[in-house]
Amino acid sequence: MTAPDMAILGILGFLVVLAAIYAPQYWVGHTMRRHSAHRPDFPGTGGEMAKHLVERFELEGVRVEATEAGDHYDPEARVVRLSKANFDGASLTAVAVAAHEVGHALQHHRGERGLKLRQSLAGFAMATDKIASIFFIAAPILALVLRSPLAFLGLAVIGVGLLAVRILVHLVTLPVEYDASFNKALPILREGGYLADEDLAGARSVLKAAALTYVAAALMSLLNLARWVRILR
Repeated sequence: MTAPDMAILGILGFLVVLAAIYAPQYWVGHTMRRHSAHRPDFPGTGGEMAKHLVERFELEGVRVEATEAGDHYDPEARVVRLSKANFDGASLTAVAVAAHEVGHALQHHRGERGLKLRQSLAGFAMATDKIASIFFIAAPILALVLRSPLAFLGLAVIGVGLLAVRILVHLVTLPVEYDASFNKALPILREGGYLADEDLAGARSVLKAAALTYVAAALMSLLNLARWVRILR
C-alpha cells in the first residue's frame, strides 16, 4: 500500500471515529428540537406536568424548578430541574423530559440501587476529576524538578486513569436513564392518558434521546481521554 493510500485510510478512519463520537450527540439534540414545537392542544407546560406527577405519586419534599444547567434530578436537594424551554414550554419534548426527570425522583423515592450507585460514583468522579487536573498540572513541573521523564509519565498515567472514572460513571448511568425513560416515564404517559396514541411514538423518541444523553457524554469523555493518551505517546 502506498503512502498516499495509507494517508487516505488514516483520514477516513479519523472521520469515522469523529462520526461515531459526535453522531449520538447530534441525534440527541436533533430529536429534542424536532419535538419541541408548541402544542396548543396540551393542557400545560413541562413544569406543570412535573409538579402534577410529583403530587400524583406523593413524592413528599420534591420540588420542581427551572434551571440554566440542563434537565436533571438532584437527589441531594430533592429537586426536579428543567431547562427554561421545557419548564415553560408546552411541547412533546417538554412533557416527555418532565416525566423522565420525575422518573428519577421515583427511583430516589423507592430507594432503587441503580440511582444510589450512580450518585456514589458521580461524587467519586467529581473528586477524581479535580485530582486529575492537579496531576496534569504537576506532571511537567515535577518532571523538570526531578529531571526525569519517568516522573512525568507516571503522574500523567495516573491522571489518565482518574479521568477514565468519568467514563465508568456514564456507563453505569445508562441503565438508570433507560429505567427512568422506559420503565417509569413511558408507562406513566401511556397508561395515564397524558398523550394521544399518535404522540406516543414521538414521546418514545424523546425518551430514548433523554436516556442516551449520557452515552453522548461518555463518548466525549472518551475523546478527551484519547487526547491525553496521544499526548503521552
